[in-house]
Parts: sequence; structure tokens; C-alpha cells
Amino acid sequence: MSNISLIIEERAANIGNFMVGRLLPFREKRAVGPFVFIDHMGPAHLNQYQNMDVPPHPHIGLSTLTFLFEGSIMHRDSLGTELEIKPGAVNWMTAGKGIVHSERTPEYLRHSDKMLHGLQIWVALPKELEQMDPNFTHVEAQDIPAWEENGVSYKLIAGEAFGKKSPVPVYSPLYFIEIKSKEAKKINIGKDLFGESGLYILEGSIKSGEHVYDPKQILITSDSTLCEFEIEANSTVYIFGGQPFPEEHFIFWNFVSSDKNLIEKAKQDWTAQTFPKVPGETEFVPLPEPRIK
Repeated sequence: MSNISLIIEERAANIGNFMVGRLLPFREKRAVGPFVFIDHMGPAHLNQYQNMDVPPHPHIGLSTLTFLFEGSIMHRDSLGTELEIKPGAVNWMTAGKGIVHSERTPEYLRHSDKMLHGLQIWVALPKELEQMDPNFTHVEAQDIPAWEENGVSYKLIAGEAFGKKSPVPVYSPLYFIEIKSKEAKKINIGKDLFGESGLYILEGSIKSGEHVYDPKQILITSDSTLCEFEIEANSTVYIFGGQPFPEEHFIFWNFVSSDKNLIEKAKQDWTAQTFPKVPGETEFVPLPEPRIK
């Protein structure tokens, strides 16, 4: 990453039984390409009395991507989806004009010790698709494009790059790539990237020039086509980015839109509880008070 323009440190927050490291948005960088929100969950060891329980909550104007390294989450949504996500698979939920979902520890794990570790990501929708009908796609781990080159392992989790295409149905030009190496290697992938690009170090470290960067940092490039760095032994990094949108996207809580009026309507609809319901769920997360950012 010889052209680093911004370094973002992970900011930890406690959301109950585990810690979440907020990576995006950041006051100096609200988005990288269409990516507007990235959370690093865990790693957290939950005992037999601790479980993940995020009651039904709404989204508009975005797609969510959940990618686990360890553990399991039961996803339920207002489309009637009920599906367990396991490590290496992708849950891709597109909110469009509105969807509601819950995230909980599966019933068979609720009385035993377990781990939870992964990434939760929001990708903003293009302006013309912000009010599309909601939908949900699950892609199993074995269906994600994976290959090895020069002793380095790659996965194209979402989007298009390296002449390959992930089965995750994205709505704008983007990429989300995993790179792992057991040995120190030089990585030069700028020719395969486009738009804005960021790099998140999950484990290990990378070297750019004379600088070494450690886990829990996102590095933002000033030119994605110049993406070059040395990955140290036993390291895992994620490259994400794509074409930015011409218009600004606003975020309030779980709502993303280029139109503040749509966010205000979503706030009113959630307060009035006129969003669609998640079958079998009676709880809900109340609307918070912060202003649109």
C-alpha cells in the first residue's frame, strides 16, 4: 500500500456480551467506494449463560454482508427467512425500501460455551435502487471463489476482481477480498482494483515502505491502482472498495439514503411500528435519538 492517504484505528464498543470494533464510518472518511459501515465483532468467548440476542431492527437503502470467522448466528427477517450463518459463508440482505431482522445465537448453542468472531458490513445502494424491494441471499463457503497464487490464498467474497466474480448479487461495482499468507510475500494487486480502496488487517501485519501496520487498522489508499504491500507471515487482510457514488449518502442509525426525507419517513414508520414484522418475534429495538450524520 505505497499510497496510503489515511489510517483508521479500530474503536472498540461494548454491545452487551461482546466487544465490537467500529471501523467505518469515520469522521474523516464516511465511506470507501459504496462501503459505508464496517464492524469487527469479537473475538468473544461467550459462556453458557451468554448469547447474542439482537432483537428485530429495521434497515433501508443498503445491503448488509455478514461474514463469520468463528461461531454461528441465526438470522430471521421480515421476508420469512430463517437461516443459520456459519464461518466462511455470506449472508447478503438487501433492505431496499425496508426490511426488519433479528440476529441471535442458535437454540442448540444457547446453553454451551461458544465463540463469536466476524465482520458485519453495510454497502449503500445506488440512488435509483434505494427503494427496491428487499431480498435475501445466502452463499455457502464452498461457493465463494478461492484460489492460490505464489503461495498466497485469495477469496473473492463479493463483487468482481482478478477476472472473477462472486455469486453474491451486488448492485454496484465493488470488491471484498480476503488475502492470507503463511509466509512473508509481496502483494501487488493494483491492476485488479478500481475506485476507492481500503485494507483491513485482521491478524499479522503488513509493511509499506518503511512502515509496519498491525491488526485493528484500516488503511485507505489515495489511488487503488497503486495497491502494493508486503504481507508478513501468518497474516490475514481484507481489501474492500469500488466505485464511489456521485451523491452523498446519509446515515441515521440503521438507515442509509441519499435522501434525508426517506430517512425521516423510516424513523416515523419504525416509531409507529408499521415496518413489516419478523415472524415469531415480538421484541424490537427502539429508535435512538442521534441526528442524521
